[in-house]
Amino acid sequence: MIDNLKKILNEDQDPKAIEKITAKLENLLMSNEEVGYIAVQKKPAVTIFPDSIVVTNKRIILCKPKNLGLSMEFIDYDWDDISGSFVKEGILGADFTFTTNSDLTQTVDYLPKNQARKLYTYAKEQLDLLKNPKVTTPIVEEVKVETPIQEVVVEEVQAEEVTHFAELMPTPNDVIRDTEVEAPISEEKGLAHLSQDELFAKLQNYKKLLDNGLILQGEYDRLKSEILKFL
Repeated sequence: MIDNLKKILNEDQDPKAIEKITAKLENLLMSNEEVGYIAVQKKPAVTIFPDSIVVTNKRIILCKPKNLGLSMEFIDYDWDDISGSFVKEGILGADFTFTTNSDLTQTVDYLPKNQARKLYTYAKEQLDLLKNPKVTTPIVEEVKVETPIQEVVVEEVQAEEVTHFAELMPTPNDVIRDTEVEAPISEEKGLAHLSQDELFAKLQNYKKLLDNGLILQGEYDRLKSEILKFL
């Protein structure tokens, strides 16, 4: 409030008049109510008890001295009740007029032109705020949820040791197309001389070749069927 009064006093205001008004306003202002501007009447003749008008962020207050300045009458109008405000400038000053929604008109005359313009500008701003309220969007901070990193345990599988590499590698007779059904007679004669354990070991080696992708499923099935003939 003190900062606003400093701005007002820089505009040819009467310090004594402003001091009297502000002293009485201290007990009239509501919570969160701030004085925006004060305009004091200045008639051509000597004005002993001038009328004044105070605008705040909540209302317009008319201040009229009574009983030879010993008391003061306050009449206030909320901005919701104000329908419009006007300024009319003349030779000896300006008139500030506002109307209410109930068609009531109030005028304060003989205001300094500079003060009347400031008064009108502040009133215009308050009425615009009522028509177009500012909507403040709350700032929502983005909460980042950190996903815990799960440790992946890779189980080491011990590879089976192969001692006979000749059994893992397919022979030219083993790599046969899927369309061939019967094996060469020499291969069958070779299988016939093997023991049961050797035939079973040979079948296991073919299964390893299939699992490692070294032979196709059709080749494995053919080789398996030939070995099963002798088991």
